[in-house]
Amino acid sequence: MKKTISLFVVICLLMFGYGYSQTALSNKTIESQVEKYKNDIRGPYKSIRWFCDDGTIRQPKDPCPDSVGGVQHATYKEDVEVLAKNNHVFLGQILSYTDKNDFWDESKNHSRLKQYQLGKYLARIDDGWVNQKGQFYRGAIQIEDEEAWGIKFYKWLLSKDNVLEKKYYLVLQSLKDIPHKGDDDVSQLMRVQSKVISDQYPKFMDLRVKIHSNPESTDIEKTIQFKKENSTKLVGDISKKIDELILTMQKFHKPINLKSLNKKINSLSTSGTLTNTLKIFVKNNTDNEISATLTAESAKMFFTIRKEIVSEKNASQRLLLLDIANELESFIYKQATLWTATTVGEQLDKIKALAMASAGNGSIELWEWQKIEALLVLEKQDQLSISELTKKLEIARGVVEWSSAMVKSEYHDVVQTYTSFEPKAYSFIDDRIRSSIALQLGKSVGELGSFIAKESSLNNKVLTITNQSTIRGLNPGYAFGELIVHSGSPEEVEVTGDKIYVFERAPSDLKPVAGIATVAEGNLVSHVQLLARNLGIPNAALSNENLEELKAFQGKKVFYAVSNKGTVIIKEESMMSADEKALFAKKVRKEDKIEVPVQDIRLDQKNIVNLRAVNAKDSGKLCGPKAANLGQLKEMFPDNVVEGFVIPFGIFREHMNQTMPNQNISYWQFLTTMFIETDNKREQGMAENEIEKFQLEQLETLRAAIKIMPLKPKFVTEIVNSFTSVFGKPIGSVPVFLRSDTNMEDLKDFTGAGLNLTIFNTLEKDKIIQGIKDVWASPYTERSFKWRQKYLLNPENVFPSILVIPTVDVDCSGVLITKGISSGNEQDLTIAFSRGAGGAVDGQAAESYLIKENGDYELISPAREAYHNTLPATGGTGKKIATFEKAILNANNIDQIKTLASEIRKTLAKKTTSNYKGAYDVELGFKENKLWLFQIRPFVENKKALGSEYLESITPKINTKKEIALSTPL
Repeated sequence: MKKTISLFVVICLLMFGYGYSQTALSNKTIESQVEKYKNDIRGPYKSIRWFCDDGTIRQPKDPCPDSVGGVQHATYKEDVEVLAKNNHVFLGQILSYTDKNDFWDESKNHSRLKQYQLGKYLARIDDGWVNQKGQFYRGAIQIEDEEAWGIKFYKWLLSKDNVLEKKYYLVLQSLKDIPHKGDDDVSQLMRVQSKVISDQYPKFMDLRVKIHSNPESTDIEKTIQFKKENSTKLVGDISKKIDELILTMQKFHKPINLKSLNKKINSLSTSGTLTNTLKIFVKNNTDNEISATLTAESAKMFFTIRKEIVSEKNASQRLLLLDIANELESFIYKQATLWTATTVGEQLDKIKALAMASAGNGSIELWEWQKIEALLVLEKQDQLSISELTKKLEIARGVVEWSSAMVKSEYHDVVQTYTSFEPKAYSFIDDRIRSSIALQLGKSVGELGSFIAKESSLNNKVLTITNQSTIRGLNPGYAFGELIVHSGSPEEVEVTGDKIYVFERAPSDLKPVAGIATVAEGNLVSHVQLLARNLGIPNAALSNENLEELKAFQGKKVFYAVSNKGTVIIKEESMMSADEKALFAKKVRKEDKIEVPVQDIRLDQKNIVNLRAVNAKDSGKLCGPKAANLGQLKEMFPDNVVEGFVIPFGIFREHMNQTMPNQNISYWQFLTTMFIETDNKREQGMAENEIEKFQLEQLETLRAAIKIMPLKPKFVTEIVNSFTSVFGKPIGSVPVFLRSDTNMEDLKDFTGAGLNLTIFNTLEKDKIIQGIKDVWASPYTERSFKWRQKYLLNPENVFPSILVIPTVDVDCSGVLITKGISSGNEQDLTIAFSRGAGGAVDGQAAESYLIKENGDYELISPAREAYHNTLPATGGTGKKIATFEKAILNANNIDQIKTLASEIRKTLAKKTTSNYKGAYDVELGFKENKLWLFQIRPFVENKKALGSEYLESITPKINTKKEIALSTPL
């Protein structure tokens, strides 16, 4: 009697029989498991079984009946199953019996598919990785079954138009890793030949298993090496058979050429427009040997496939077209390396072709390409000015950055998860970028940048690293300190105010630093960027390659400066000039700090105030500028500002008069005593770092006490009544934002953006009450205090008010600056928007535009955040997966923003009787295309940095009108 096991029973055992815990395994445990699998001859697999189509599982020597059918492959070890269930981490994935929906893993942002790709990469660079020994476990994976599964998977997946529209880049990348091409004559011959050899010479078995289960081009060299090592033992015609196998493998893995595309093209339906276009392309270019022409024409064809593929409705045809697209990308990459542009004009043509190819592979979206294509085209010109050339360079550099950001956006989560237990995973993203067209485009952009720098004397001088044209300054300023270069998560690093940091991206809660540079710029108007700009902290963007090279200078004392034109200098301390050293001579510089006026603060107002009853004149007196200015906006734009109420300074101060637990003095007396003791310690000569330690310890005690402070019953009653009177609903039925609003932000020379707590979308009464105390405590956090201490003369006199407004679950939100930050034009506008709530101000890679004085607008950068925040009516925040196939803002949104900016410029200063003439920083959002305003403040730049004689001295004087002939040699 044949031994069979019901698949249902196995699943039940896996789910219930082993009593698996739902607790996620620690990274240390996973790391240990990975090491164990590497040294196990079966890797992550338990045993070989037949999986029959009737649901039964059979022993390896008891195949499924022909009438039933099935596949043979390995089963997973039990702890591999536990890891998958508890951590959603899938090791050694076998596709042939995987559910296609589970593998696509849409609810987890396609994590399982991406893990398969990452697993293949790790196997390639680490000799099989978890299958170092298991890769020779015969029968574990049958490549023909994997390929058959792959074909079915893609036919299912590619029947969906929205997959190609929203996830083109991911789908195209996945085709490089997931077996799906099916048997052809060459692959069959390769497997037959390897089987014959292993049957006659068993030592070849490991290589045979490798060739059968996971054929790669590296198998060729391994087979050649095998023949050399065993040459004296190869009897009969085995040596000849190995030579024949090597020739077959070379044919199987040979590089693509246009002629080889014909077989696939001929398999396409003859009725399709794309088929005819492809045939014409191959016919016109097969005999062409000019790399420039081949690159440009192939890029056009590559892009056309991407643009038109949705019009082909047959999933099998789509699969063929995508395979052709991947082969074209490899061909373009090869031809681009052979194309050596000799003139400026030719280099611009090459950049335009490779930028189009970037749109072709999905690393930039179609709408993004439409925004920039015309700006890269040469319109029968013989020469361009330095200004025009620089504009084209900026756009091309943007395409490189957007392409790299697409890779990071798709794979960051999975790579981060794996890196925590397998450090080799960290290089996956870099490998994807370097093996893509982005690498060739980046090289070409770098060469053009070097040429323009030479012609305009706009050179960076950053130690001894290469390709410095990819570095650009964001905020002017200068600093001196130890250089810290960190390529992991910035949240892991404890920053200090006397060091210069190079990160992949800025920390979300950046504490004071001397200087900063990042690979991921984020956006120009995030809170971190605004703080850096406001405080004269030098800030620059650079490439991954620049960051890696800077690691050689880790820990060295350096001078770092960004000029007013964005040139960047970093030099070692020993190379500093006398003028540069003089910038950091020890002297009292109290004049650089700001004293916050407190004489007009109204602490007598101890009742909640309706937002409609406050305006800009109340800022710093009754409440902070958020509430005062939003009240002003409510007066000016009543339909675009929500209702709200304000908890003024006086209520906070009244509560601080209560006795502090375990202290026998009030909260306020505890705070003032701390500052008196600080002055005494300073007079006694105590070191500043010890003084700061004392202050932070005291503030932590105070903050913890405020968080459990009892609220006065009268105040709680007033809160409850305000919900009904202002919002028309009882407390607990309206989700609200609690926004910290101190007297020490949005000052003339200090923005304080993002330093204190905002409670997002809180609903329940208890959480609102606790939230008020948490917001009151937030000015006493280490980060908030350090920023105030560094730039304010009287940081102890901080008074928080709270702005309470109902939640608007916006479709998108962002920032408007009524000035062109990148252009420097006071009449331009800068906007940055993210999907959902709060992303742009938090430093996400936002969709940013420069809106010109004449009404035209340019895309500075698209959004590249994989997730965005939602604000459910039940309170709290949610996360939604983002896709990038459509712009966040539409033309109507941008028109509304332009109208708003115009009105603010014309009337705000007049309505507030202010003499302020600078730009404004406005936080806003859209819900179903309706504009909502949430905050307005002055846009504060550091006048000291902008007016610095030293920065002016290193800012090159550029003749932007200088004409460069396009025939000029590079």
